Amino acid sequence: MINNLLNSIQKVITLSPAEIDTVKTLFKEKIYKKGDFFLEEGRICKHAGFVAKGLMRFYINKDGEEKTYDFSQENEFVCNYESFLPQVPSSKNIQALEDSIVFVISHADLQLFYASVEGGERFGRIAIESETPELRYERFLKNHADLQQRISQYHIASFVGVKPQSLSRIRKRIFTQF
Repeated sequence: MINNLLNSIQKVITLSPAEIDTVKTLFKEKIYKKGDFFLEEGRICKHAGFVAKGLMRFYINKDGEEKTYDFSQENEFVCNYESFLPQVPSSKNIQALEDSIVFVISHADLQLFYASVEGGERFGRIAIESETPELRYERFLKNHADLQQRISQYHIASFVGVKPQSLSRIRKRIFTQF
């Protein structure tokens, strides 16, 4: 199952055999039963994870009601980076919706990954610490296709994390693929 993690990393950077061993050492397999928390509100997110099997739900408690805002499934990363990166308490929850196998890396071990894997920091920026603007826009289209006509391009660009001109280029690339 760790091969899926290695493949995900190698889509972004090339790993030497020694670096593959480093990844296998730094990422630890952890099993979450349905209902277990990867992260609970008020706690510091101590790990970033790669879902090898299963499904995780991201939610917040608002006015006593759970509001789900995202999911991570097989071959996706799971983390609350707003808590993980600065190591501050989280306002969000991440919970297993199914029995799950997740390869986790601690904040300290992620720093070792950055130091010992050539291109590790680049991978972290691209794949772990942030989605690409194109992926964020594709996720927006998937989750909020009905809102495209109701939200200004300026606000959509802000959501995606780019300037409106860059959003136009992203849209052109995506729509010329179809």
